[in-house]
Amino acid sequence: MFRKTKKWSGAILSIALVGSILAACSSKNNDSGASSSAPAASPTSSSSESANASPSGSSGLDMSKHVNLQFYMLGDAPKDLSKIEAAINKMAQEDLNATVTFNYTTWTDWDQKYKLLLSTGQAIDLIFTADWTQYQSYAKKGAFLPIEDILPAAAPTLQKFVPQDMWDAVKVDGHIYTVPATFKEYVTNGFVWREDLRLKYNLPKPVDIPTFEAYLDGIKKNEPGIQPLAIGSDVRGALSDTFREISHNPVGAPLPYGIGIKYDKPGDVYSYWGSDEQLQDLLTYKRWADNGYISKNELNEKTTNQEKLTTGKAAAMLGDNPNRFNATLNQMQSTHPDWNLAYYPFPLARGFATPVHPIHNGFAVPKSSKNPERALAFYEKMVTDKRYNQLTQYGVEGTNYTVDNGYYKMVGDANTNGFPREAMNGWAWRNPEYMLFDQSFDGVKAIFDQLDQIAKPDIFTGFAEDYTSYQAERAALEQVEKQYLYPLIAGQVKDVEGGLKTFMEKAKQAGLEKAQAEYTKQWQQYLTESGIK
Repeated sequence: MFRKTKKWSGAILSIALVGSILAACSSKNNDSGASSSAPAASPTSSSSESANASPSGSSGLDMSKHVNLQFYMLGDAPKDLSKIEAAINKMAQEDLNATVTFNYTTWTDWDQKYKLLLSTGQAIDLIFTADWTQYQSYAKKGAFLPIEDILPAAAPTLQKFVPQDMWDAVKVDGHIYTVPATFKEYVTNGFVWREDLRLKYNLPKPVDIPTFEAYLDGIKKNEPGIQPLAIGSDVRGALSDTFREISHNPVGAPLPYGIGIKYDKPGDVYSYWGSDEQLQDLLTYKRWADNGYISKNELNEKTTNQEKLTTGKAAAMLGDNPNRFNATLNQMQSTHPDWNLAYYPFPLARGFATPVHPIHNGFAVPKSSKNPERALAFYEKMVTDKRYNQLTQYGVEGTNYTVDNGYYKMVGDANTNGFPREAMNGWAWRNPEYMLFDQSFDGVKAIFDQLDQIAKPDIFTGFAEDYTSYQAERAALEQVEKQYLYPLIAGQVKDVEGGLKTFMEKAKQAGLEKAQAEYTKQWQQYLTESGIK
């Protein structure tokens, strides 16, 4: 993510005072990261091993035939991707007799594109996975290859680098289908707002929905040329799911089919869709739209919410994670140093935080891969070889960044730099030993330290849904949701109560009750097997 998802002192944390949610995206973070069960190979030993390998490889891997690997990421490609790809391919050709093509979905309708990539049989060797891309469900459906038997020969260093408990945590039906990231973080959401504007007009600091709404109202009255709140076309994720997270304290991640579950009562499953709780939320969104806090064209918006903040088109986001907040702040201040953003984590308001689950960022080998062994060998380089890792995370030192007193420093600004920090969205191959942070990330670390004090286990991400028996209903519900529910969330339906009634009628016709019943049955079984009460 995003997040995630999701990108700060006292009860409210401004970046100036922060002393540490998705950061991630989908990303959220503790700088030291998770320790590995075995030390990562040094850059020197890793490269020398592959450089001196015979055509069959030091581990017996056959590398006599040249291959071109297809590598798929979510989001938008950085401007200088071709330069980074060329540099990586020069090393990969020598080390692995392979080259790679880095492909991106863009953020527009990424979920539909992701689904097509995994359902059409297109040759793909590596693809990003996460809880929010439905890793567990795709694994159950057979979209990915199990890799536990391939790892020892293809990527032994990577196998040792990832702690065993993380390998265990990503298993679905006893098999490993993704390589988890080892960087410890929090991807919890938090309010994001223009702190310079808040101070300028003496507006409340957002710590809950009432203070956040008062901030939006102040922006609307004092800065008519700025959209108070950036939402984007994914109104369910960026508005409804996030609003529920801070207002109703449901699960740490959104659930499908309108299902509601509270963290402290996981066995009590109810239908959020059609409830008075949902009606009141929809009425709030309608009021925000009527007050001009969100754009009337939100459902057709192509610009990311973060970009709206960095360019001054919007003044706030309802939710983002600490890592991405920090990246947004740095990008904004690179071109507008007199502007400032601030952040307040939702966990401080609700009383607990859940660290990111190993499933949150990973890479899988799709069943359509023609080169699974070489794909894992290449991914091992991305994670454990410092040359590959830092080049794909930060670009070319001296051209895209410098290191000043141990801190990452961008060369130029967000407009002139063709490869800002983590521009490839490479959250999954972060290596804590090689990571470089800008100085402002000290604030993110301080947030993580705070969240560590109120951490509770993530009891939801380990659940793997199997929708085989209601796949048709699931597909139909997705269409009904976008056609009838999204306009309600965007505040574009005049009669909210009537619109909700129509949506529920259509959802039931599409098979809502069957999907909810089957999901609930699997969830209850998961609780029993996991000993969660």
